[in-house]
Amino acid sequence: MTVKLAILFYSTYGTNQTMAEIAAEAARAAGAEVRLLRFAETAPAEMVNSQDGWKAQVSRASALPLATPADMEWANAYLFSTPTRFGGAASQVRSFIDMLGGQWFSGALANKPVSAMTSAQNPHGGQEATILSLYTTFLHWGSVIVAPGYTDAAIFATGGNPYGYSHTQGAAFDDKARASIGHQAKRLVEMAAKLAA
Repeated sequence: MTVKLAILFYSTYGTNQTMAEIAAEAARAAGAEVRLLRFAETAPAEMVNSQDGWKAQVSRASALPLATPADMEWANAYLFSTPTRFGGAASQVRSFIDMLGGQWFSGALANKPVSAMTSAQNPHGGQEATILSLYTTFLHWGSVIVAPGYTDAAIFATGGNPYGYSHTQGAAFDDKARASIGHQAKRLVEMAAKLAA
């Protein structure tokens, strides 16, 4: 059975979109059918337009399709990517999650592998807490959490976060970062294939 992976992201300034794109490339190389999807921007337009970087990112992301509950039913694996907001996922991500009551109730999210990535302005800006808070939600769904753990040297090379890749805003997406994101995506695809077999 083909792994159908939904990679869902929200990105204020482009970091998480880049992370999602790197993951999509790795997942496709691992044999998955990938939908790269964005969460809707829910901040007021006047707030977005007051910051050039945010406004530019909204324009960049608009080329990609919006995530829908139907995408969650289509996929048999999920990878979420979100900036941290006070130790949790961005409100745009939580808003989408709040629309999934019907899918949760029907069991459409259960038994599907899921992983998460994040970014923050500084290394201790809530990165681990953001991923763990998402995993709490995924446990409610009955999903199967597939964290990278310490399963590849690439994890140690980027700071050693076993919960999921986390990026510090402004740092380069060098070969180490790409390898860590790629490993997480490939591991998710491999586990999804085993569960689907």
